[in-house]
Order: sequence, then structure tokens, then C-alpha cells
Amino acid sequence: MNTAADTALPPATGAWREGDPAGARRFARLGGGPLRPERGGELPSVTVAYETWGRRAPDGSNAVLVLHALTGDSHAAGAAGPGHPTPGWWDALIGPGRPLDTDRWFVVAPNVLGGCQGTTGPASAGPGGRAWGGAFPLLTPRDQVAAEARLADALGIGRWAAVIGGSMGGMRALEWAVTHPARVGSLLLLACTAAASAEQIAWSDAQVRAIRGDPSWHGGHYHDAPPGGGPHTGLGLARRIAHITYRSEPELAARFGRAGHDGRFDVQGYLDHHADKLVRRFDAASYVVLSDAMNAHDVGRERGGVAAALRGVRADTLVAGVDSDRLYPLAQQAELARGIAGADRLRVIESARGHDGFLAETEQVGALVRELLA
Repeated sequence: MNTAADTALPPATGAWREGDPAGARRFARLGGGPLRPERGGELPSVTVAYETWGRRAPDGSNAVLVLHALTGDSHAAGAAGPGHPTPGWWDALIGPGRPLDTDRWFVVAPNVLGGCQGTTGPASAGPGGRAWGGAFPLLTPRDQVAAEARLADALGIGRWAAVIGGSMGGMRALEWAVTHPARVGSLLLLACTAAASAEQIAWSDAQVRAIRGDPSWHGGHYHDAPPGGGPHTGLGLARRIAHITYRSEPELAARFGRAGHDGRFDVQGYLDHHADKLVRRFDAASYVVLSDAMNAHDVGRERGGVAAALRGVRADTLVAGVDSDRLYPLAQQAELARGIAGADRLRVIESARGHDGFLAETEQVGALVRELLA
């Protein structure tokens, strides 16, 4: 049964905005002057929303950086509540006695640059006071890591004991290890790749076109529209396309098959549910900016190619992929493992859940975290 919240018109954007409950977020207004993205433009100032768990050692040596995927945010652990519409996406991994044991480690999870949950992004106020919207600069994962490096400086962390990320977060974790090799002690790369493939770019392009083709897109300038006035149809369609790639065919067959009623298949209702959830907690323009940044991912760009870039990683590295992942297939993680640390550093997460296995299979991922941090 739908709740009143489910049936009410969604706001124009699901982004966190000034005046909303902060929840567990902290905010760092980064120093270092304007941030100038690689592909042009300028961000005169950057604020990063982040959350922490555990206590920082005086020298910062116990700090672990956890990097989220496309529609994630800084709320990696903790309950849903004011400011946090969903529970922590890796709650089972972070806390006392858990794989990221907060009695030992100081865990930091930032919201990515270009995101929509407190970090500077398209829904944030631009130089004129109105939301950046479609004028927000194009980004690359290197730009996002540049912002995260400034956050580390602000927190007094010269070197991360570990950097951990999956999917889009894995792209940034890899960029951390290549761009700042002396600042990454160990590295866990989950369900990601050295460079976005043609197929990944194609899937992403279909999603972005769905958003931009929505009549309510208005070139990305919709943030002040009334409830129901955002490009929700386009963002919902993008989520449906994406969610199919995140799961596996055997899982969908086992869960839904051809079951349905009233002329609709149950799998359609499943996709509708995930689309509706996303439009209420995310921002369409952030989805476009972050998707474009993922398409720009190529760790070998201007570094002599992928193989040369991977040879520059100094961190103790584990790479893991999901055996049923059809979006970031296991062969891509095998390439990373061979290029960085040797094939013996590849681990396989067994799951029927496809790409989302890196989020769902917390017991297996937890074992990898323990192995990395032993």
C-alpha cells in the first residue's frame, strides 16, 4: 500500500538544500582557492558534506576513506531519519566490531563533488545565488578526487590507511591511488574498471537522454519549480534503465518470472518502485553530471595508457568483482588486478544480484575489508 509520502507530489529536486535537517552530516568549506575542473569552468568555492565514525588518531594514521556509488551519499552507516531518507548503504560494515571497526578506524565518507546531498553540485547556489542547474561545470573523477584531497587536508589526514570504493566510488578510489600514491596505504576496488567501456557509456547515454528529453528539464534549470515540476519522468526512466543493468537476469527471473496481475507484470511494479524512490531523494541534474563524469573515467588518460597508470599504484591492493555483474563484468576487475598487484589479488564475490552484489553481499565484502586491513 502506498503511504501519503509515496503518493504526494515529489519536490522539484530530491537534493539536500540549505535549511533542510543536516542529520549526521558535517560540512567542510574547502580552502585552496577556486576549483577549476579539467574540462573547463570554475567553482569559486566548494563545500563537501561528509560523515565520520570512530575517533581520529592524533596523527590521522587510522583514517579510512569510503567512496560511494552513483546515487549514494555520505550516509554509509546509520538509521534513516531527519536528513537521511534511507539507512546507511553499508551499515553492516561500519561500527564497533564490524569489518570497518570504529574502535580502531576513523572512517570518513564524503558526498561526491557534483552530488546532491550537501556537497557542491547543480542544486547548490551558484555565483548569482540561484541553483547552478545546467550551468554546473563538467567533471571528471580526477576533479572529484581533487576536492576529496582538499577535504583530507582540512581533516589533517596526510595519508589514508585505506581507500575503499565500489562502482563510481571504485573509479575515484583508483584515481586516488594513481594521482596521490603516497597518500594511499591500501586500496580495495570493487566492481569497477580502469576506464569506462563503450557499453557502459552507451547505457549511461540512454539514461542521460531520458532526463534531458523530459519537458520539465528546462536545460537543467528547474530547481525552483513547485512540487511535481521537476524532470521526474526522465529521472524515473533513467533509474529503470540503470536498475536493470544493476541486477542479473537469473535473479529477476527467480523473483518475478512472468507473474503479474491486472495486465501488468510484477517486474514492472518493481522498477516503478525504485524509480519513485529515487526521484524523491536525488537530483536529476546531479544524475547527469555524475553519469557524464563516469563516462569520462580513464585512469590511463594523459598517463601513457592504462597499463602505465596502474603500474604507478603503490598501495597494497585487493580487487573484487561480482560473478553475475553484467554492467562491470569480472574481466574488467581481472585487468585491474593484473595491472596493479598480480592476478592473485583478484577476489570474486559470488552473488545472483549482479552489479549490486558489491552493496548487498556485505558478509563477503566484509571479509575482503578484514583481509585488506589485517
